[in-house]
Amino acid sequence: MAEYQFPSEFSGFHFHFVGIKGTGMVALVEILHARGAVITGSDVSERFYTDEILEKLGISALPFSEKNITDSVRFVIYSSAYSVDKNPDLIEAKKRGLPMMLYSEALGAVSGTSYSCGVCGVHGKTTTTGLCGTLLKELPLDSQVLAGSIIKSFGDSCVMTKGHEYFVAETCEYQRHFMAFEPKKIILTSVESDHQDYYPTYEDILQAFVDYICKLPEGGQVIYCADEKGACQAVEKALARRSDIQAIPYGENASGDYKLTFGRVESGVHYFTVAALGECALCVPGDHNVRNAVAALALSCELLKTAGKNPGDYSEGLKNGLRNFAGGKRRSEIVGRAKTPLGQDVIFIDDYGHHPTAIKTTLAGFKEFYRNHKIIVDFMSHTYTRTAALLEEFASSFESADRVIINKIYGSARENADSASVTGEILADHAKKYHKDVSYAGEFGEAAELGLSFLSEPSGKDFPDGYVFVTMGAGDNWKVGVKLMEKLS
Repeated sequence: MAEYQFPSEFSGFHFHFVGIKGTGMVALVEILHARGAVITGSDVSERFYTDEILEKLGISALPFSEKNITDSVRFVIYSSAYSVDKNPDLIEAKKRGLPMMLYSEALGAVSGTSYSCGVCGVHGKTTTTGLCGTLLKELPLDSQVLAGSIIKSFGDSCVMTKGHEYFVAETCEYQRHFMAFEPKKIILTSVESDHQDYYPTYEDILQAFVDYICKLPEGGQVIYCADEKGACQAVEKALARRSDIQAIPYGENASGDYKLTFGRVESGVHYFTVAALGECALCVPGDHNVRNAVAALALSCELLKTAGKNPGDYSEGLKNGLRNFAGGKRRSEIVGRAKTPLGQDVIFIDDYGHHPTAIKTTLAGFKEFYRNHKIIVDFMSHTYTRTAALLEEFASSFESADRVIINKIYGSARENADSASVTGEILADHAKKYHKDVSYAGEFGEAAELGLSFLSEPSGKDFPDGYVFVTMGAGDNWKVGVKLMEKLS
């Protein structure tokens, strides 16, 4: 837990954010701004997509300076990217004895002021949280939802606000950040080996999720994916410690209200049935997103029960919410459309998938959803440690793509590239063992030229609707799609 607690009322309370342009930081800015707080913040001058959110709120990011810490500042929230001993804002705040919190600690402090629910898992956190907010917009619940990216149905914002009696937030497992959160209910989508720099073994990351579940109060609920082995293991271990926790499964292998039965995919709509609600429909691709939708339905229904309401009375609103969900930024996001030199259609998609399981399931979803399109994926792996630890899993994850381009690795600031045991070229060589059409293009300009050459060919009789070009990864290879769209325009 953080050393300091927030006031019960935020109106007129001045927070200063250091690293305010970060996605999570901006989302927290939106939360506090909506509750009446006064916000200032500092960051680098480079423009990010989050600048648009700050501008809508009337907030300008200041250059880092000790002058930003004025007499009215009551609290400082900072990104882990900045050092308390090196950043001028933080040095001044420390000199003045102001309370300071990391983003994760501040989110935890906010959670203590509401009936809070945490969405966690190695995959699907942002989409599931976005779905929760889209559903809660349709329900008579005083609620606020914070996602880790811009959600279209939130009005291109990271936050949905209609009060704050109930608070739902994406919570992150990295460095056990979610342990600062105070959940009454938890959604657990998945547990797999990840963040190998912090969790060297699967058992390490599994234990973190078990500890998080055990933060639930007596009778608290964990809503978990019964189709995912790691999630089931985490819940089983948590229940061995805390038999009072309510474990609520969802998915194909679940019993009860949230049992899922997959249906047809037709005209850009994925139909499925949930035991408690009947047939539902989702307009984003992939079985994994259907599971995310069922998780969000389960949490929404359980919150209605907590509020003394019958979920069955709100089934139409819940189904409308699902249909209104259009995804989030960098989550299967359609970023543009163009024509090839031969006049064929190209849909450009950008996706944040950076773990082998996410890559595999997302591309499989695209293959089913865009079944008459030829799929080209440009992938940039994120961190040398993750790539080295899961090299064969990454290499074999592109089976649903028709052509694969692999870029250089997007390293973390925590890593030394010179001593890394793996490169993007090594990953491409391994991928060739599993896929017949893999190319390495380290730099983005080279990748865009290669993509243009691929799109200059006929897609073939098996793909009469043209192409889908996907940029995928947690790095900045979305720029390849931008360069390619510019070439085609």
